[in-house]
Amino acid sequence: MKRLVALFKTISVAVAMVTTFTSMASEPSSSRNIVRLKGIEPADSALMSEKIIIGNDTVSIIIPQRNFGRYDRGLYNYVFIPRGQWAFGLTAAYGEFNSSDVQILDILKDFNFDGKVYSINPGISYFIRSNQSLGLKFNFQRSELDLGSLALDIDDDLNFSLHDVSYYSQSYGASFFYRSYIGLSSLKRFAIFNEVDLGFASGTSRFKRYYDDELRDTRTVFTETALNFSPGLCMFIMDNVSFNVSFGVFGLHFKHEKQRTNGIEEGTRFTSGANFKFNLFNIKFGLGVHI
Repeated sequence: MKRLVALFKTISVAVAMVTTFTSMASEPSSSRNIVRLKGIEPADSALMSEKIIIGNDTVSIIIPQRNFGRYDRGLYNYVFIPRGQWAFGLTAAYGEFNSSDVQILDILKDFNFDGKVYSINPGISYFIRSNQSLGLKFNFQRSELDLGSLALDIDDDLNFSLHDVSYYSQSYGASFFYRSYIGLSSLKRFAIFNEVDLGFASGTSRFKRYYDDELRDTRTVFTETALNFSPGLCMFIMDNVSFNVSFGVFGLHFKHEKQRTNGIEEGTRFTSGANFKFNLFNIKFGLGVHI
């Protein structure tokens, strides 16, 4: 008898559990989400209701954005720089390499190399929307590379030496750019951004080296078009002054060159390519003034 009672109770509990899960499955998913999210509703409501003044308008501190995905993960884009502002900036990059900082065992003998690459980019931009700007930059870039001597000695059959090799390049250009910021907090101090710029440049280069004990001097005139993508980080160090650092990680370039060696024209060529790597010589630091 006791076994029959215990069996009846077990069946009753199982039927009750099946009935509960069936009723939950037939319930709309939205009603279940409401119950689960009730605990965070007050904080979200207070955040969404926070307002700021931009010009003569009062707007939300959070920029409305489309949610790409099935769930709202609670990530917001805060107003970092409001629409209608002008920004004047100066970005600079500098890289230097010296052979005294490098040691490659005993393969390289008498290695004497010195290289410098630097660029200056003043620019102006206007914020067509909050956190989105269009602008114009002017570019100046210069490279100086000098190889005093280099000897490679692997074995008796594989060894060579170079000396008095130099390369010089200088270019001027301009680029149109679009920059989009994502504000990280309501304090408007930090933001990440992505910049896309389309640039045009023109310049000259000179390559000098010895070949069969004869000095060969090659001069090149070039024009270049490039499309670059540069993410970065921006921080306001004062109310109207910002500091930013950007990294060139992807780009497309098209280049046309015309060469002359020792005064004799060698012809022209057209080259193109894509860059998918992180370039240490393309890290840029800048300051901006916002009015």
